Amino acid sequence: MRHALTELVSGLRRNASMNLAVLVTMWVSLSLFGMGVLVAQQVDLIKGRWYDRIELNVFLCTAATQGENCTPGQGASEEEREAVRTALEAHPQVAELYYQSQEEVFAEFQETYADSPVLASMKPEHMQDLFRIKLVNPEDYQNVVAAMSQMSGVQNVQDLREFLDPLFDWLNWGRWLALGASALLLGAATLQIGNTIRMAVFTRRREIGIMRLVGASKTYIMLPFLLESLLVALSGAALACATLAAIQQFAIIEKAKPALQGFAWIGWEHVAIAMIWVVGVAIFLSMIPTLVATRRFVKV
Repeated sequence: MRHALTELVSGLRRNASMNLAVLVTMWVSLSLFGMGVLVAQQVDLIKGRWYDRIELNVFLCTAATQGENCTPGQGASEEEREAVRTALEAHPQVAELYYQSQEEVFAEFQETYADSPVLASMKPEHMQDLFRIKLVNPEDYQNVVAAMSQMSGVQNVQDLREFLDPLFDWLNWGRWLALGASALLLGAATLQIGNTIRMAVFTRRREIGIMRLVGASKTYIMLPFLLESLLVALSGAALACATLAAIQQFAIIEKAKPALQGFAWIGWEHVAIAMIWVVGVAIFLSMIPTLVATRRFVKV
């Protein structure tokens, strides 16, 4: 092991400029890869909360709301609420129906805006109770909207996909852009690692030949090179993980969450998953080109 560590230090010093180039490339590429993983988790988180189960919201009247079907100063009566429920349950395009009372909406509001000062001034009666609808065919929603918009006690019918689709399109584009750019840079980093190790092995080909002649094992010869590439790759992964942590703290927690409090944002557990992927990819990309480069020359 002493031989491996000695050769590791020697290799890092001898190939300092090449290793620095690999380190920076790995840092940038792994950061982009981790950002792509974070964006993918963000999309899944938002979809899991809203998109997959909710397609239409039917908001009922309250004493504070205004609308063509609302009586000024009065909320929807129990008879109007039941009439809306009956009509929705009988509609052929309604697959599933969820009712949320004002108390349930307020509880969700408290969870979403837990850190907002506006929470102190809100009460359950300020919320609108509503019916959440999942359609048989999401593209055939006009009939449901038209039918509900004419019923007494209905203040508004909202199609969530109208608001969520553009957001998901941009997020998906960002995810694939980050992953595509990271794939190119990771490919470049892999080639750099392979070339660096190949040059290091080539400069020591006579020494390697002597070690092979005296019976040194392949593992004994290859270990210093494996450790060198692994150390550089893990250093790049550590910098990438620090970059992801900074993005979570400064971009998500301090900027995005206060600005868009109604969204479900990724947490540190999602960042941890992205970091695991980053470290795993770094180890894989450091080992494969090193094994390929060294196995060829240890046959001397």
